[in-house]
Amino acid sequence: MDSESIKEVVKDKYAQAAVRAASGKSSCCGTSPASINGCDPITSNLYGDNETSAIPEEALRASLGCGNPTALAKLQPGETVLDLGSGGGIDVLLSAKRVGPTGKAYGLDMTDEMLALAEQNKVKSGLKNVEFLKGEIENIPLPPDTVDVVVSNCVINLSGDKDRVLREAFRVLKPGGRFAISDVVVRGEVPQKIRKSMELWVGCVAGALSETEYREKLAAAGFESVDIEATRVYDVNDAREFLCSSGIDAGAIAAEVQDRFISAFVRAVKPQQDKSCCGPTCCS
Repeated sequence: MDSESIKEVVKDKYAQAAVRAASGKSSCCGTSPASINGCDPITSNLYGDNETSAIPEEALRASLGCGNPTALAKLQPGETVLDLGSGGGIDVLLSAKRVGPTGKAYGLDMTDEMLALAEQNKVKSGLKNVEFLKGEIENIPLPPDTVDVVVSNCVINLSGDKDRVLREAFRVLKPGGRFAISDVVVRGEVPQKIRKSMELWVGCVAGALSETEYREKLAAAGFESVDIEATRVYDVNDAREFLCSSGIDAGAIAAEVQDRFISAFVRAVKPQQDKSCCGPTCCS
C-alpha cells in the first residue's frame, strides 16, 4: 500500500477516534470498541494524576499515544514546541504548561475532527500560548529554524514516508534544537502477517521501525546524538491483546512477537551548524 493510501486510512480511523472521544467514549489506536481494550497495553497509564487533573477530559479520552514525550523532553520555560500529529491536543496542552506564557506550543494534525476537538480542549484549558495547525507531518507548515523542540506521540510509525517526516522535523528545528518523541519500535524480525495488517498499522504496531532503522534514518536526516530508550516492553500477553481484533491467531505467533515491540523515547539533536551547508554564510 502506497503512502497516500496509508494516509487516507489513518485519517479516516483517527476521525472516528475523535468523534468517539467527543461523544464521551474512550479512544485508542484501534478502530472499534472491541479494539479499545486490545490497544490498552500501549495507551494506558501514560500520564500522572498531576497532569491529567489539569487537562480537559476530552483531551485524555482522545489520547492515542504510547508514551509521555512532554515529560521526557525536559521542556524549559520560554521554549517553542511542535507536536507532530497532535490529535485531541493533550501533549500540546501539557507542553504549553511546561514552557509557560513566554513559550509556545504548536500542534499539527491533518484530521479535521481531531483539530476541532483540540480547539475545544484549548478553550477549556484557558491556555493562550497554544496554536493548532492543519497539515501533514510530511509537509510541516512552518518556516525553517522555528521551534526548539519537536515532540510526537506514537504518530511517526503511522507515516508511509518516515524519511520525509524526519527531514521536515530537522528543517523546522532551530540549530541545537531537540527531537524528542515517543513511538513504537521493533526489536528483531516481525512476522509478515503483522506487517501486512493495515488495521495494526493504524493501531500503532505494523508501521513501526526497528531500532537500527530509526538510528539510520535520523542520521540520514542530519541529526546527531541519537538515543533510543525503551519505556515499555510488551510481552506475549500484551501481544495477544493487540492482535485479538486483527484476525491473526495470536496463539500461533505469540512466541514470535515476545518482547519484539517496545514503546521507546527517541532523542536526537540538530547540530548547532548545518553540516550539509558549505556556503559562505554557514561555514565560517
